[in-house]
Amino acid sequence: MYLNPKTLQAYNLLHEGTLALARAELAGFRVDLEYIKRKKILINKKIQRAEDKFKETDFYKHWQHSTKGRVNINSGAQLKYFLYNIKKYEPIKTTASGEGSTDEESLKQLNIPELNLLLERTRYKKPWDVLSGFEVEQVDGYVHPFFNLHLVRTFRSSSDSPNFQNIPKRDEEIMQLCRGALYPRPGHQLLEVDFSGLEVRIAACYHKDPTMLKYLKTGYDMHSDMAKQIFMIDKIDKSNPAHNILRQAAKNGFVFPEFYGDYYKNCAVSMAQGWGKLPAGKWTTHQGIELDTSAFTLSDHLIAKGINSFKAFERHVRDIEDDFWRRRFPDYAAWKDRWWKIYKKYGYIDLLTGFRCSGIMGKNDCINYPVQGAAFHCLLYTLIELNKIMIKEKWDSRIIGQIHDSINIDVLPDELPHVIETIKRIATEQLPNAWDWIIVPLDIDMEICGVDKSWAEKLKLN
Repeated sequence: MYLNPKTLQAYNLLHEGTLALARAELAGFRVDLEYIKRKKILINKKIQRAEDKFKETDFYKHWQHSTKGRVNINSGAQLKYFLYNIKKYEPIKTTASGEGSTDEESLKQLNIPELNLLLERTRYKKPWDVLSGFEVEQVDGYVHPFFNLHLVRTFRSSSDSPNFQNIPKRDEEIMQLCRGALYPRPGHQLLEVDFSGLEVRIAACYHKDPTMLKYLKTGYDMHSDMAKQIFMIDKIDKSNPAHNILRQAAKNGFVFPEFYGDYYKNCAVSMAQGWGKLPAGKWTTHQGIELDTSAFTLSDHLIAKGINSFKAFERHVRDIEDDFWRRRFPDYAAWKDRWWKIYKKYGYIDLLTGFRCSGIMGKNDCINYPVQGAAFHCLLYTLIELNKIMIKEKWDSRIIGQIHDSINIDVLPDELPHVIETIKRIATEQLPNAWDWIIVPLDIDMEICGVDKSWAEKLKLN
């Protein structure tokens, strides 16, 4: 059995969480149906235009000619075979099985003009699907997504009818198109509460690596440290937009992928070609993102440091990966090996929150599942306790949604200060006191929308 709450505390968390989320489902989001109709017409035109242009290209005609049967432009398997077996492109990134990847990032970095038309079609299909889901599932102008606690092996939640957790986040335009349809009740505001770096913090509660604990307890910036090492820069200046890009590259292109089991080759592609905008081969001057106003670019900087090609950068990232696990986080690395051995011996792993994961798992699963599950349970605990106070004190404000490490609340403006104070107290004081295995500080970020404004119009709450 995959979902096994092996303690009473774990069972109660699921039981109380189901009741709290049922109340959120009942409340729901208000949707702007006229907005959805307008945007779907616009999006459909963009999809059709990109598809028509793609089907006029020699790339598509070659694909059509080399495929037995009909070309399915939605088939990743067909596209993968055509790209890597027929066209003989060198994969930018490989999957766990060693095959060429056709995920969005890999296809972008191949930089095939005709393929970019297909990517544009796929890009706009996402908001069309999301908005269609809102339209189909709405009742009297409100959507009431289901939130399930019994379907995901990691013990995180899932959502359906519509899938509220499927709204794209990485593409700002697409995210805003989707969120622009969602509103609070009239006269109210939408508040989004996010745990800051929650999975990194919960992972530290498992592996207890001293260096990681120091980062988390002192607030020192691990991602800036890694950006300095990877890009060989003495100081990361957060007021410099280019330095912020390099920090994001280190954070999302190296640190998190390494934590989740990726390796240096994929990380090098993501950082150099994705974030840095550098080509795949040998580098020349004035390539990549600009680092300052004098048109000094990333390639200029790296060439001056002795790295003049992508292959050289890849070797550099390989050395950093070795240093990352051997010198910087050796206890974390040892925990990953130890955790994998436990699973191979017993056939299961136990979460800090009292649940048991069993069944067929790979090494990355064994490392990631307990972290993802326990991190979500921190959010679920916060949601449950907040819901109890809402009922007890008869708030007009109500919880209306949840996405793994964030809670969405429909707030009455007069109650906003009290809502903020209550959430902070539960998440950063009550929760760590309730679960003594939490050995690092927890923190939350909040974003607020104006009264009667859509979810697309949120601003950071100081």
